[in-house]
Amino acid sequence: MTNKEIMRFATRKFDFVNTIGMKFRLIPTGPFMMGSENGQTDERPVHKVTITKTFYIGIYPVTQAEYEAIMGTNSSEFRGNIIPVGLVTWYEAKEFCRRLSEKEGRTYRLPTEAEWEYACRAGTTTEYYWGDSIDGRYAWYNDNSARQIHPVGQKLPNAWGLYDMLGNVYEWCEDWYDRDYYSRSPRTDPAGPSWGLFRVLRGGSWSTYADYIRGGSRLSNDPSERYFNVGFRVVVDELCHL
Repeated sequence: MTNKEIMRFATRKFDFVNTIGMKFRLIPTGPFMMGSENGQTDERPVHKVTITKTFYIGIYPVTQAEYEAIMGTNSSEFRGNIIPVGLVTWYEAKEFCRRLSEKEGRTYRLPTEAEWEYACRAGTTTEYYWGDSIDGRYAWYNDNSARQIHPVGQKLPNAWGLYDMLGNVYEWCEDWYDRDYYSRSPRTDPAGPSWGLFRVLRGGSWSTYADYIRGGSRLSNDPSERYFNVGFRVVVDELCHL
């Protein structure tokens, strides 16, 4: 997509709101350059990936109010209805998706790592979705967060209207993690390795340094472990009837 097409797409009203008030954005198909030459070795090689299916992704990370509405619990360290849920394992994020799918009659899931980076970049090729230098107007990170998480949507969004894709909380992705995966990744709709020990985390958090909230930065953790600065964002499939 050209820059003009990206901006035109971003201004169209494709938002979808579900029964518990979660807001979603329709993400178009298209190619992008995944990875970075300026980060860790697991971000290389930079390679072209094409996303062939549109999908809806949450405008914000899942909030504590949304999580409690489906799961009935909330173990977050910093409390607040519109603060992202934290201390959530990968398995708990998956269970949230399962229960929400059952309630809504649609398929909710975690984004693949490729879908996450594609949505985060929103047509850009820079280190961050606003440029190549850190800009505190767009993200909460170590130097501007006062060492705590913040309510969603307080910083500027990316070109596709997504907030907090970088900073505030790390976000679980569906994929198993492999530091060398990019060297053999499929170029169309990659879904990650078939197995592994750890799951992918993306986006950085309020407690991480600026270099770790870049769009290409990758992290992994045990899916059964919970961390104070880790939450998640969900994707919706099967919305062609809306």
